[in-house]
This record gives sequence, structure tokens and C-alpha cells, in this order.
Amino acid sequence: MIADRRTFLQSLAGLAALLPVTKTALAKTGAAERSQIACNQYTWHTFYQRQGRNWAADLDASLADFAKSGLVGYEPSVNSADEIQKLAPLLKKHKLEMHSLYVNSTLHKADEADKTLATVTAIADAARPLGLRIVVTNPSPIKWGSGEDKTDADLAIQAANLDRLGAELKKRGMVLAYHTHDVEMRNSAREFHHMMLATDPKNVSLCLDVHWIYRGSGNSQVALFDIVKLYGKRITELHLRQSKGGIWSETFGPGDIDYPRLAKELKSIGIRPHLVLEQCIEKQSPNTMDALTAHRQDLQYVKEVFGS
Repeated sequence: MIADRRTFLQSLAGLAALLPVTKTALAKTGAAERSQIACNQYTWHTFYQRQGRNWAADLDASLADFAKSGLVGYEPSVNSADEIQKLAPLLKKHKLEMHSLYVNSTLHKADEADKTLATVTAIADAARPLGLRIVVTNPSPIKWGSGEDKTDADLAIQAANLDRLGAELKKRGMVLAYHTHDVEMRNSAREFHHMMLATDPKNVSLCLDVHWIYRGSGNSQVALFDIVKLYGKRITELHLRQSKGGIWSETFGPGDIDYPRLAKELKSIGIRPHLVLEQCIEKQSPNTMDALTAHRQDLQYVKEVFGS
């Protein structure tokens, strides 16, 4: 699934130009605060893919479906500042807000890290007029699916560059949120913990992708809630996904992970993170509804658990 996600991200870069960027003051208006609930575009991609459709082929029509679900917040996956220019008029057309976005990054190699920092800061500069507040990144592994791990030296370089990127975004009034999949949880979660402990909380926050932490630790809620205890104050965003019997559910609802407990624990420490649905489907997931129906149900349950 992760390799597919990166292929999907790369494919977005080739989309034809839509319209010039339109400047807006969304970030300064009350409209920018209408919703704390967003959804990542990759979620919709997985549903479209199952139906033999292409999310990126007609982004205007795709975002029209997205808006029909009742969702207001949209978290795109972005490769370049040019993509923000293409996206801006469509967000305005469909009355969608973009307070966060997801970017790839390579930070464990000095030469590639400099290129990454230039690309991500250019994206942030382009998206700031649209209300962007959070930049989410998952530093890439050495090779997807290879089972190879970064060396200690790689991790030290990556942490330093992650902190450097966070400091640059902080200058722009934005927050960098570190994101993981399951690979960072290997080997006593050495990569995950080092990124958290070797970076300044003022520069690097945490996007807690709840289910990847759960799956990466062997489907363990003990590990998940220990991480919340250790780093809860740094959580600025949640990626929300549920499973039943270890398989991703078709909708976000009751299942393997105790989300009411998570909501309660975050509230108890005074944390109100940006909520981003990422209820993707995988090969073994149930197949009973389309993306629009599923996301309408997702939105309702998020409101029940976390409040609207």
C-alpha cells in the first residue's frame, strides 16, 4: 500500500495545468476555523482504484464528490508548488479548506535533504495564502519493501534535517508534523523514537497515524497508548483509520482500536489535534459501498467520538 501511495504521489506531478492560483485570505477568516475534521486524498484514491476509477484523472469531479460527503477539510498529497497553483481554484470552487498537506521527503542523505528542504518550503510558501498550517512528512525508508534499515549515522542526519525543516516552516508560521508508517517501528522503534528525541519540540510535532503505530507494533494498543503517554503533548494531527481483526475496515467506527479512549486521553492532557480521516481500504477489506457513502459514515463517527 505504501509503495502504491508513493507511485500515486509521483503521478500527480504530471497532471495538466488547471487554472492560475487565486490569492485568498482563508487563513485569516472565520471560515478557516469552520472544521477540525479533514480527510486525506489517498483515502479516496483507494476507493476509486477499487472501482476502476482514477482520482486524479478529473480532480474537479473528484473534489465535487469529496464535498458532497460533508467533509470541509482536504489534505492533499503534494509534490511541488505548481500543484498548489492547480489545486487552489478547485478548493475555492468546492468550498474546501486546506489546513494541512502531506509531502514526501528524503532527509537521511545530505545532498537529497537540501533538495527536499527547497521543495517543501516552496510548497509551503505557495500554500500559505490558502490557509495552510500543518505540513506532514514521512521521511522515506532506504528502499520501499526491501526490509533494509537506516544506519545510526543515517538516523542522526535525518533527525538534524527534520529539525532544520521544522525550523524553516516555523519561520513561516507553520508546523511540521512527523509521520510514520510501520517500518519506523521495527527494531524497538529506533527510527521513530530517535526522530522524536533528537528534534526540538518547538520545530517538530507529531502526526500520530494511529493505525500504522498499532500495526507496526504488532497490533498492540499497549504500544499505541504508551506512545501517546510519551509524546502526547507533541501531537498536532491525527490520521484516523480503523480495522477489525487486523484488516482495514470499510468505514471508521468501532473496531480494534479504542478511539473513545484515545479521544479521552488527549482531552485529559489538553490536546486538540487536527483530525484527518484516512480510512483507506486494502485487498482484504469489505466491499459493500462506494467512497461517498463510506465517508459520510466516517464523518458521523468522528463527530461522535471527538466532537464536532
